[in-house]
Amino acid sequence: MNKYLQTLLFLLLCVTAANATKLKGHVYDRKTGEPMVGATVSLDKTNKATTTGLDGSFELKDVPKGTFNLRVSYVMYQTVIQELEITKEDNPHLKIYLEEAGKALQEVTISTKKNAASENTARRLEQQSTQVMNVVSGRAIEISPDLTVANVIARVSGVSVERNSNGDGQYAILRGMDKRYNYTLVNGVKIPSPDNKYRYVPLDIFPADLLDRLEVYKTLTPNMEGDAVGGAVNMVMKDAPDRLQINANIAGGYSQLFIDRKFMSYDYSGINYKSPSEINGKAYQATQNDFSKGTLNYALKHPAPNVVGSLTLGQRFFDNKLGVLVAGSYQNTYRGSNSIFYSSKVVPTAQYAAVTSKSDREYSEQQKRYGLFSKVDYVMDKRNKLSLFNTYVNLTNIQVRDEVSTNFSTDYDPDKGNAQLGYSTRSRLTKQQIYNGMLRGDHQLFNDKLKVQWSAVYSSAENEVPDNTTISLNGVRENFVDRRTLLTNGTPLTHRWERNTDEDKAGYLDLTYTTPVAGVNVDFSAGGLYRDKERSSFYNNYALTPVNPGAVYGTDFQNYTDLSFTVTNPGGAVNNPLTYDASEKIGAGYGMFKFTTKAVQVVGGARVEHTDQGYRMLFPAGETRPTGNQIYTDVLPSLTIKYFLTDKQQLHASYFRSLNRPGFYEIVPSKVVNEEYQERGNPDLKRAIADNYDLRYELFPDAGTQLLAGAFYKNIKNPIEYIFQADATRGQDTYYTPGNFGTAHNYGLELDFIKFFNKIGVKANYTYTHSRITTPKDTYVTDANGDTRKISVNQSRPLYGQSEHIANVSLLYKDTKKGWDAQIAGAYTGPRINTVSQFLNNDLWQQGFIQMDVSAEKRFKNGLSVFVKGGNLLNTPSKLFIKGTNPANAALKDDNIESNGHTLIRSDYYKQTYLIGVRYKL
Repeated sequence: MNKYLQTLLFLLLCVTAANATKLKGHVYDRKTGEPMVGATVSLDKTNKATTTGLDGSFELKDVPKGTFNLRVSYVMYQTVIQELEITKEDNPHLKIYLEEAGKALQEVTISTKKNAASENTARRLEQQSTQVMNVVSGRAIEISPDLTVANVIARVSGVSVERNSNGDGQYAILRGMDKRYNYTLVNGVKIPSPDNKYRYVPLDIFPADLLDRLEVYKTLTPNMEGDAVGGAVNMVMKDAPDRLQINANIAGGYSQLFIDRKFMSYDYSGINYKSPSEINGKAYQATQNDFSKGTLNYALKHPAPNVVGSLTLGQRFFDNKLGVLVAGSYQNTYRGSNSIFYSSKVVPTAQYAAVTSKSDREYSEQQKRYGLFSKVDYVMDKRNKLSLFNTYVNLTNIQVRDEVSTNFSTDYDPDKGNAQLGYSTRSRLTKQQIYNGMLRGDHQLFNDKLKVQWSAVYSSAENEVPDNTTISLNGVRENFVDRRTLLTNGTPLTHRWERNTDEDKAGYLDLTYTTPVAGVNVDFSAGGLYRDKERSSFYNNYALTPVNPGAVYGTDFQNYTDLSFTVTNPGGAVNNPLTYDASEKIGAGYGMFKFTTKAVQVVGGARVEHTDQGYRMLFPAGETRPTGNQIYTDVLPSLTIKYFLTDKQQLHASYFRSLNRPGFYEIVPSKVVNEEYQERGNPDLKRAIADNYDLRYELFPDAGTQLLAGAFYKNIKNPIEYIFQADATRGQDTYYTPGNFGTAHNYGLELDFIKFFNKIGVKANYTYTHSRITTPKDTYVTDANGDTRKISVNQSRPLYGQSEHIANVSLLYKDTKKGWDAQIAGAYTGPRINTVSQFLNNDLWQQGFIQMDVSAEKRFKNGLSVFVKGGNLLNTPSKLFIKGTNPANAALKDDNIESNGHTLIRSDYYKQTYLIGVRYKL
């Protein structure tokens, strides 16, 4: 009986399965052809319903046979009802096209703007762009694990980033070209850098949630500024929507580093932002009372949770003529790192450097990041529009570096646990800010044949490091027990002030006239810019010695604030060569043509840029060239051709010439000791000139899918690289300085793939880069008499900062019906040179590393959503090493120094970060 029932049940299941089937298809926007994500698909008179996935696809399972009405609906689109005859097999793959509802209504007109922050918009911009470019959409930024633009850009093909001391991305390296070879734009206008040395912009100063999208240009056209070899980064800020928009979020989190150890802080509230000589006059003789004791008042604690938040308000008024948007962002985070640093020295008896000391460092950083953006635009009529943009960003970094160093040269006995120690604590407050204000006009004249765009721009960038304080003590390790003893000899306490300000005033004009030539409409464009940049730089420092140099830590004083000091240079070092004024005046003009046929698009022309760059040292200290300037003119041709293989695939070829100008700091012949070495400027430093070639195959089968495969080649004349160089008169002294080194070559391949499979998406890219530059290096040789002497030889190596392999993979999950977005993102950056050594084969390389991050968001029907972000899940360290070992290192009995035939110089661990928050959208 049981066997009979089982057989009957099996037959019933077979019959049911025979009468059930699947129904699959895609839903598209009829006008644009873009897939409709989140459209509702249902089968009338059944309980079968679903929503379309990331690629517009849908699937209804276990659909019965028969005739049914399929209903497809989407907000602000006409509902489509289609009668279907569903059979057991051979059901066709459906393609359903929706039209905007406004087209069918007589009494009501619905007008909408395409979402500039959407993924579909980003893909369409990449397809239609004249330049070779990549775009990260605002929506992708919103749901990503990233909080700053520097971390966002690391997801782009061909881009790697340099980390700062807390592990966050800071500077972008495009196509293996160091950060110096790129420039940064806000809404298409170049901004100055607050960096005290260079002209490139630290991208970690920009909160990511102010952006509508991030554009990375890898080729240039004549209407773009020409000083980019790697490329240009354009931050497109948010725009006013057609109807009221409110977007707010707030989140809190923590760093695993400060769960595992305490955060070291100091009292920076009483810091004087001006040095004693600035406050009281140059003749003033400073005393200990002129310096805040707060910079020496250190405390250990567990910090408050990280807090980040943003608010965006926008709307259009007066029949959409006036658009207003205001966006603000605030981030207060506690970050840091645990670091080991080995000092090393090359000696004549060995090829590779020998380690001489070890420093254990703990960084504790509080970062306060503010961002404000506003846009007001007024449409006077359909041919005339005025826009006013204002952008302000501020990054305040309060950092303590606490260091314990072990001397391997004196009284070092690892077996007995004895060593000479050094203790050093540095408190540093850094404030960086950028302001950019722009008034832009867009006009169309003569029946739209002539387009005129003009911009008046004011920008400023400031960097301020007031009262940078370092105090140093001696110590001893006896029988594996460490203790502090006396303040170091000489000047154990220093106070230092640094400040620089850049101010730019610029005007832009672009004219485009369209006229038919041989039956094809051709755009003839001309225009240019003029920019007046002024920089002021200030430097001052004071050295202090203890009144009682024999004071013993723990006996005579418990806290550094208990000590009394005498200022050894009470007038300060205000008469320093790093106090200077500099200027740069750039005039540029261009001519360009553009035409498009069914088979090809051609854009060509040339740009001319005239540069007048100079400096004036206010207090030269015996330098032979206290003033200097460089004047030169460059002609920069370019040609871009897009060949349309089909309406969905094209070949994109480009050639352009570009340049790279030195920064002010690099050409001022000053001397300054930074960290472990001395730096000097080079007034003879020349600009670099590059010829750039690019070819890319581009496939866009639908709006959400793409395959980009390209190759590039760069020939760079007079590339600028930093090297260590021996002093001409004191050969034992070395300094770090920029120079020009012949001709460099850089070439590579890029692959970029995006594909969505219903609710699952994949974003992946890979870049191979190879470069070569030849620079002089020192090495020791033994002559016929057995004497050792130092000679100079040439060595070929990759460009500074260039990784041979870079890869990104992101796996995305999106369920529109249930309101889920999630992704896990991994990035690999291959080994690259971090510091160029004076000696042959002793360059410092950064070890290749993998960064893994995760994020997820759950949306609810009332406009609220909850999101989580996790960073650096693998606790990936940053490590520097020399590709070789010195036999003397083995005697140190430190297992960290040597590994796989390499000598470790530095390692930094940052630990994981966690964030959870809520978002509201109207």
